[in-house]
Amino acid sequence: MSNWVSQKITRREFLKGVAVLCLKVAVPSCILNSCRPAAPHEGPMPVTTAGVETPTSTPAGSGRFEPAYRKLHRTGELAARAEKLWAMMESCRLCPRQCGVNRLKGMSGFCRTPGATLVISAFHPHFGEERPLVGRGGSGTIFLTHCNLRCIFCQNWEISHLGMGRESSVEELAGMMLQLQKIGCHNINLVTPTHYSALILKALDIAAGLGLRLPIVYNTSGWERLEILEVLDGIVDIYLPDFKYWDSEMAAKYSSGAANYPEVTRAAILEMHRQVGVAKPGPDGIMYRGLMIRHLVMPNDVAGSEKVMEWIAENLPKDTYVNIMSQYTPLYKAYEYPEISRRITREEYVRVVKKAQELGLTNLDIQGYWWLE
Repeated sequence: MSNWVSQKITRREFLKGVAVLCLKVAVPSCILNSCRPAAPHEGPMPVTTAGVETPTSTPAGSGRFEPAYRKLHRTGELAARAEKLWAMMESCRLCPRQCGVNRLKGMSGFCRTPGATLVISAFHPHFGEERPLVGRGGSGTIFLTHCNLRCIFCQNWEISHLGMGRESSVEELAGMMLQLQKIGCHNINLVTPTHYSALILKALDIAAGLGLRLPIVYNTSGWERLEILEVLDGIVDIYLPDFKYWDSEMAAKYSSGAANYPEVTRAAILEMHRQVGVAKPGPDGIMYRGLMIRHLVMPNDVAGSEKVMEWIAENLPKDTYVNIMSQYTPLYKAYEYPEISRRITREEYVRVVKKAQELGLTNLDIQGYWWLE
């Protein structure tokens, strides 16, 4: 077994990894256009303890910060929770669809995940995320394939719908986490983790034992079961949920019949806030803990954006981090629906921003919109 995690890489080798990633993993252009070079991962990526030193320092600027999961790893609780989620895959109920298929015997449910097998599209430092997550070293993003929501306008549809990626073991996932830490990323950013939560916890337990100390970002659609979130309590440091729709009819129409998305997501966001509180950057400008909500403004108010802002203002602290996103682009099957077959206008975006400000929300991530029509 090669000592993958202890190898040092030169910049030339690092850049070579991008070519390997493009040729072998077929990463969609929407990802490659928003990031810097990817960490090389040609061939298997075993993890061993050889050459890996357990760090004694905390991340720069974080003071005495320690990721929540490290304590649970030391007590054995992290491994126990991983086993609890693993058992749920026998009659899968990791997400709100609760398909009930036996993933442990290789069955696939609505998300199309191949049983209990990890399929990963890419992992790399990402520089297109929120600034407090990116910093100077990038957000250590791991793109997991398949999705339980399957929105018809998904910008990463090659990953979420087609499952483009490579099968990986939990040991390899742990190795990715450690490599992202080694090259200077500020966090481990797990994109679309819901249906892989059991495997993620197993990998995290391995990585924690080998010295992982970065905050865990749970980058989710927001459509999460409370039972699963309770298992994640004390493991996740930063919750990064979408709040996609206010109206259940819109959710059902554009996200594969997920009519209960609004009510499930509201409850999930409240639980996330209970666990990690308001997200505020450390002295170094990097985020280490807290709730960061994303809301994508869509054409013709399909998302019910002003209602979403009202709910946040009424149910969460006024300084809750809210990223009002302006980059909606009609992709995948969006052109089959005239009402969402265009970009948003400047007026549509400004109206949502002004509403949030009028409601007293003070921690808004407002994107540039000068380029909008």
